Amino acid sequence: MIWLIGNKGMLGTELSIMLKKNGINFIGTDREVDITNISVLNNFIKNKSIKWIINCAAYTAVDKAEDDFETCYNINTLGAANIAVCSNNLNANMIHISTDYVFNGKGDTPYKEDDPTDPIGNYGLTKKDGELLVLKNNSKSYIVRTAWLYGMNGKNFVHTMLSLMNERDKIKVVNDQKGSPTWAKDLAGIIINFINQTNDGNQIPYGIYHYTNNGEITWYEFAKEIYKLGIQFGIIKNKCSITSCSSNEYPSKVKRPMYSVLDKNKIKSIIQEDIPDWKISIMEFFKCHVH
Repeated sequence: MIWLIGNKGMLGTELSIMLKKNGINFIGTDREVDITNISVLNNFIKNKSIKWIINCAAYTAVDKAEDDFETCYNINTLGAANIAVCSNNLNANMIHISTDYVFNGKGDTPYKEDDPTDPIGNYGLTKKDGELLVLKNNSKSYIVRTAWLYGMNGKNFVHTMLSLMNERDKIKVVNDQKGSPTWAKDLAGIIINFINQTNDGNQIPYGIYHYTNNGEITWYEFAKEIYKLGIQFGIIKNKCSITSCSSNEYPSKVKRPMYSVLDKNKIKSIIQEDIPDWKISIMEFFKCHVH
């Protein structure tokens, strides 16, 4: 059996749908099982035959994390560490979702899994420390770092843009931060791929992996594509002009990584399937959105 933690979030919802579709036996929990309390977790796993734990739970409010380090730490670091201890006690494999924010974003070539981490805010710091404790507490762990995640459920850039474009006649979007958008449905498919391969006897080496959709763009370029598709699919009814601006014109509590592109060569050699280009995935997302 699989235990999916954070099953009501953006990625957790996609995974729930996919696990059901694949007829894979799983149990999903969200805030009702407190990951910051090890005894609650130990209680939950009693008498359950769990072979995999997927941890999608995370504190992702990047700006809020600067004022609320404790909550952010409790979920992203302590919570992740607790889950790893539980999975180790069960002799279960663990898949833990992490982020491009573990890097400082000052590079200009795609980040590899073993590149030095250097987070620039509390969110990235707590995720980096969470990674370290997951690997320390359960050697049978996979960490999958992703970036620019969007999906049907939960707050994300695509939903924000669609609502702004419907409300306003002009918006500004930053054009000096580069990354790779990632459809949560694609990432969910990769996680299930890991589980299926391992269950079929093809043991994937434990450790850190990077996964995003292919291609690298700016938020401005992403917004332009969202607008084009929004009009095409009849989701945006409003005429809205999109202009580019610099990050300095968009003050926030914490700096975002300027360059967030992740190198995917390691995961490509494992999953034996093509990683979709970001443009193909956003088009598929809109098709699902309309139907």
